[in-house]
Amino acid sequence: MLVIHAWWGLNSFFRGFCDRLAAAGFVALAPDLFDGQIADTIADARRLRASSRKEPTYQTLIGALAELRSHDAVTGTGLGVVGFSMGGHWALWLSAHSPLPITATVTFYGARGGDYAGSCSAYQGHFAEQDHWVSAAARARLHKCLEAAGCRSELHVYPGTRHWFFEENRRGVYDGRAAALAWKRTRAFLDATL
Repeated sequence: MLVIHAWWGLNSFFRGFCDRLAAAGFVALAPDLFDGQIADTIADARRLRASSRKEPTYQTLIGALAELRSHDAVTGTGLGVVGFSMGGHWALWLSAHSPLPITATVTFYGARGGDYAGSCSAYQGHFAEQDHWVSAAARARLHKCLEAAGCRSELHVYPGTRHWFFEENRRGVYDGRAAALAWKRTRAFLDATL
């Protein structure tokens, strides 16, 4: 499983998420898209996202996917990717453009339209009901694009939640009940798909 962090950087939550996947029997790799920099505020996260990089993000992700695929601990044939917010957007992009086939794609909060006709992935999405970052129209567009490409997908909207509801370090928006359900659904999806 390739884990793509949100615009906060590769913080303790995303590292912990990799540990959760590993405890569930998956090999998990999380590339650091911001060279060790971490943001705690939205303003700092915006600056991180806009900062220059050594190489384009898509190249970093494709390289990380190749590294994951060649890792000695990887014994299965399926590759998966899970992304959060900005990382969810990249997970969806990667599923449609990767030179290595991705079998399972999970996005938390992130949505993007586009052409998924070349994808061989199944999709699962977890979205906040009250999200000023990702609209209901954006979710509907993603659903329509996946449907048009004939991709198997399940998109879940969690009532009363806001963006970042899955991340326990996001005070004021974390929703323990919704996060537990999203994790249960994610595990079941990954177990069935990979």
